[in-house]
Order: sequence, then structure tokens, then C-alpha cells
Amino acid sequence: MADIGIAKQLEGEAFASGGQARYYEPIDSYEGKHRWDPEAEWSDKEEQHIVRKLDVRICSWVCLMFFALQLDRGNIAQALTDNLLSDLRLDTNQYNYGQTIFYICFLCAELPSQMISKKLGPDNWIPIQMVSWSIVAICQCRLTGQSSFYATRGLLGLIEGGFIPDVILYLSYFYKSKELPIRLSFFWGAYILTQVVSAFLAFGILRLRGHNGWEGWRWLFALEGILTALIGIASWYYLPPSPTQTASRFRGKSGWFTEREEIIMVNRILRDDPSKGDMHNRQGLNLKLLWQALTDWDLFPVYLLGFTWTLHNHTIQSYLTLTLRSLGFDTFTSNLLTIPASMLLLLQLIFWTWLSERINNRFGVVLFCQIWMLPLIVSLAVIPASYGAWARYALLVLAVGFPYVHAIIVAITSRNAGSVRTRTVGSALYNMSVQASSIIASNIYQENDKPLYRKGNRVLIGITIYNIVLIVLIKCYYMWRNSSRDKIWRAMSDDEKQHYLETTKDEGNKRLDFRFAH
Repeated sequence: MADIGIAKQLEGEAFASGGQARYYEPIDSYEGKHRWDPEAEWSDKEEQHIVRKLDVRICSWVCLMFFALQLDRGNIAQALTDNLLSDLRLDTNQYNYGQTIFYICFLCAELPSQMISKKLGPDNWIPIQMVSWSIVAICQCRLTGQSSFYATRGLLGLIEGGFIPDVILYLSYFYKSKELPIRLSFFWGAYILTQVVSAFLAFGILRLRGHNGWEGWRWLFALEGILTALIGIASWYYLPPSPTQTASRFRGKSGWFTEREEIIMVNRILRDDPSKGDMHNRQGLNLKLLWQALTDWDLFPVYLLGFTWTLHNHTIQSYLTLTLRSLGFDTFTSNLLTIPASMLLLLQLIFWTWLSERINNRFGVVLFCQIWMLPLIVSLAVIPASYGAWARYALLVLAVGFPYVHAIIVAITSRNAGSVRTRTVGSALYNMSVQASSIIASNIYQENDKPLYRKGNRVLIGITIYNIVLIVLIKCYYMWRNSSRDKIWRAMSDDEKQHYLETTKDEGNKRLDFRFAH
């Protein structure tokens, strides 16, 4: 196989056809180099069998870890329905400040955590994070007031901060670019299912209020923190470093895969995106490589979108249980009423992620999610106060359960990075932009605007219109970048292409043969 020509933009892969395989050879220290074989061939059936095996072995466990993250990160919503704020003598604005502290710390931890993860390996660093944040989560059962609330919110943010980009980097070791979005939808599907499971857990645990003199929310923090700590400990022994490093005392001396399967896994990944062979999975980034990744302006449009695209949903979702209480529903009913919105969100996440790859139009689907939200937010902003609780509840369910395209945008960021170093930094920067939006979302609804939040919803209308314009511009930008390169690449002879690949100093997504997904 002298040609890497299977990589075509319409199929979703990273590099245009025309370059000889020797120009895409992984570095000697790449952990799968001993399995690299440009002449290797395999059937679709063999590859599908391996992907199913990866889904069972890797993707399912990653989803379990995300369940643990969201359980400790999101159970504050259930605690609110059990009078957490009044028990700690806090008001809505103080709760907002606590959430702001959490998101600021979460944001600040993203990039440092990615640097540590790249050096130690996600398989080592992720379990350390999980056990550490579980300890803090358990300590929330001893909250006494404003100071301890702020302190635990900050510590949780610092420790949990890098988890999501760390996992995305880890999954990219095992899956091709077209396979990653739907796996990420499973990943965020676990986050959504956690909301459903946690609602049922809260329904039972919060009934422990008064047992041994504790409020129900104290039992909630303690018991769910213990559960996530156990998952973190198990992850330390379970996670393999890479497709070719699965042998261990816990996973078996022979590992999970045969030599034939390892050859297929390594070569299918590198033929899809040869840049994944540029670094070892335990190789950290020096300052020069970090700076190059930070200044990759071709990813800036995605970071800008991450800052605003989910502001409306996040704002409404964060206050869902409080809004339901203000509509007259009791503690236990409010928790159960969040389940329909979560299930709708899950179904939309999986469907729209699948469709975006099926029609090869990612930003078209991202645009639709904003169009979905606009009439709902307008309705929430103008609906008369005399309307019944169930009418407002229906609008809230549709707004919280909107077409969730996070997996699509994360996959675009990973795919358009074009190199391991930029993928490492880019995943963190995109997630930082999303966390920055969470800070804003935590302050749009104010104490003096409740319970209808008229002013807050008018702000969300403006943000949604801005998002629609921005998404159109971003898609046009990536189409223009690809078109400009296509003209140059197609005009080159085969000899000119080989000379370019042999002598170029362009790297990653700056190469003439690289094409952006959009």
C-alpha cells in the first residue's frame, strides 16, 4: 500500500489523497510503532468486530467514569430541592457565587490537567482525579455555611477540571475521526442518564432527612461520593494505556487483543489520521510545542462558539429544580419531573450526532439547535404569569431537552487539531470556553428577577441570535480554508506533491494536504 489515498474529506478523514505512505510513518517512540504496517489489509467485518470490542472494553467504562463525574458535579441540583440553601442560610445570589467559583476553578484546571495527563498518561491521571474529587464530594456532608460551601465548590472545580478533555484525548487513541462523535454522544449520554439515575437516587436518599440528625442533602453528598470513589479505584486497575498495551495482572497477561487485532487497530487509526503517530502517549509538551498549540488560530472559531452556544440551555437547566419548586411542586416531585427533559436530551444527543456524520454536515446540525431554542426562549420571556404550571413546565422540558450538539463540536475540535499536541491543548481550550460560558450562565438569572426571570430570558434571546450568525460564519470559514488548499493541491503534479511532503516544515492542520471538518 504505497499510497495513503484512502483519506478523503468526504469520508471524514483528515488528509487529502496523493501522498506516499512513507511520509506518514509514525515516530520510533510511538507506542504502536511495532504494529505499523503500510501493507496490512483487513476486511470490514474484522474492523467492525474490533470496534465493537472497543465499545465494550473502552467506551462503556469511559461512560461509567463520566457517570461518576456528573454524579458528584451535578447532585447540587438535587440538594437544592432539600432546602440546602435555607439550611446553610444562603440566598440565590450566594449560590450563584458558589457556582461561579466552581466554574472558574474548573476552567483554570483544564490546561494544567491536560499537560499532566499527556505526561503521565490519561490511564494514570484520570483515576487519581476521580478519587481526589470523591474525597472532597464526601466532605460536603459537613458543610456549615457560606465559607465551607465556597471552599468545597472551588476544590471540586480544581480537581474535576481536566477530566473531560483528558477522556477525549484518551478515546482518540482508540477511535477514528468518524467513529469519535457517536462515541462522544454515548459519553455525554452517560452524563444525561446520570441526571435520571441521580433523580431516582435523590428521591430515596433525601428521605433520610432527620436520620442520625442529618439533613437529607448531607446523606446525598456522602453516599454518592463513596460510590464515585469506588469507581475511581477500579479505573486505576482497569484502564489500559493504549491499544497495544492492554496486558496486565488485572486485564490478563495476554491482554485484550491478539497481535492481528493490534495491527488492525494501529494501522486503521494512523491511516485515518497519521498525525496521531507524532508523539508517544507518555510524552509531555515543552513550552515551544505548548505555544504552537495555543496560537493555532484555525481552532479559534470553535473556541469562540464554545463560549456561547450552550448558554441558554445551561442557564435554564441550572435553575430547573428551583423553578419547579417556585411553580408549586414539592421536593420529590420536582426531582422526578426533571427526568422527561433528561431523556429527551439523551435521545436528541444521539440522533443529531449520528445524523451530522451521516449527512457530513456538522455545523448545519449545530445551527439547528439554536433555531430550536429561539421560539422556546421567546415564549418563556413573554408567557403571562397567569399561565398554569404545566404549560411553563412543557416549555422548560423542550428547552432543557434541546438538540445537544456538544459531542459534535468536541469531535470537530479533536479532528481539526491535526496533531497530538494541538489536540491535547485544543480539547482543553474548547472545554475552558464552555466552562467560561457556565460562569456567565450562573449569573444570568438574578434574585430580583425570579421566579419568571423576564430580563434573564431576554438576554438569552440576544445570545441565541448571535449564535445563529456565528455558526454560519464559522462553517463558511472552514469551507473557504479547504477550498483554498484544494486549488493549490490539485494543481500540483504527483512529483510536486511528494517533494512537498518530503521537504515541508508545515505541521498538523497547517499542511496543504490537511482538510478541516465542518
